Amino acid sequence: MAERGTDGEPGPETYESAFDAAVAADERIEPRDWMPDAYRATLVRQIAQHAHSEIIGMMPEANWLSRAPSLRRKAILMAKVQDEAGHGLYLYGAAETLGTGRDELLDKLHSGRQKYSSIFNYPTLTWADVGAIGWLVDGAAITNQVPLCRCSYGPYARAMVRICKEESFHQRQGYELLLVLSRGTDAQHAMAQDAIDRWWWPSLMMFGPPDDESAHSAQSMAWKIKRHSNDELRQRFVDICVPQAEALGLTLPDPDLRWNEEAGHWDFGAIDWGEFKAVLKGNGPCNEQRISQRRRAHEDGAWVRDAAAAHARKRQEAASR
Repeated sequence: MAERGTDGEPGPETYESAFDAAVAADERIEPRDWMPDAYRATLVRQIAQHAHSEIIGMMPEANWLSRAPSLRRKAILMAKVQDEAGHGLYLYGAAETLGTGRDELLDKLHSGRQKYSSIFNYPTLTWADVGAIGWLVDGAAITNQVPLCRCSYGPYARAMVRICKEESFHQRQGYELLLVLSRGTDAQHAMAQDAIDRWWWPSLMMFGPPDDESAHSAQSMAWKIKRHSNDELRQRFVDICVPQAEALGLTLPDPDLRWNEEAGHWDFGAIDWGEFKAVLKGNGPCNEQRISQRRRAHEDGAWVRDAAAAHARKRQEAASR
């Protein structure tokens, strides 16, 4: 018989047991279901960081919209940037189902109290960087995000299904762009190689710190928010990229890259975690530029939000008459 509190309602132990049983059975937790405060807080932190990364991630590529080498390339890049904005909206919506408003999350982003992916604090120096971001950055995102389609929290998992489908197109577009450059002139090939040299290691950092230094991974995996550890996902990404780089005719900038027959994986060199931590602390090449641009865009768009809110109020007033 279920334990009851003094008011006749089920006690907290009963709710927690039901939650634990649902997670163990791979059932989805929905917004109206009881959940531990720590579970809710972990989801808000992760979803917010993911949403922030989508909208900040528009900036490095949008920098090349006016300089794309053809109308076709411009149309592809515009569609991709638009997709990223949509991903941010899906994810902010998922966070709102947990009781945290979008305005609050954006305020935390603009004030530096919440983070976004470290990868978006690097500059896009050449057109080839657009391809490198598509192949490596979006490829790393897919590797990390596909398992989130089975996340224990329903709204997040469902948002990820569409996001991953669109990210797969972005990854193939980036790969195709690099393939064209790699098979072009010597200068184009060199430009593609230079982009890979600069984006490879930051892409490996996208999966987060090593498992023994990750503060959240173990609990997130226990709650089935995450399905794989940071190091597992990083290794999977390396194993995918090595043969793809060979097909591209490009070289990954890691002299320690070796096939490990016994492990069935590619061994790779040491990551500069000092650089990773410095970027997270705000000392990356573009940290200040990215967040200042984001604040300015938010302020410049205030009139649009105000107009939309006023229009919604008028419609509501008209409907109530």
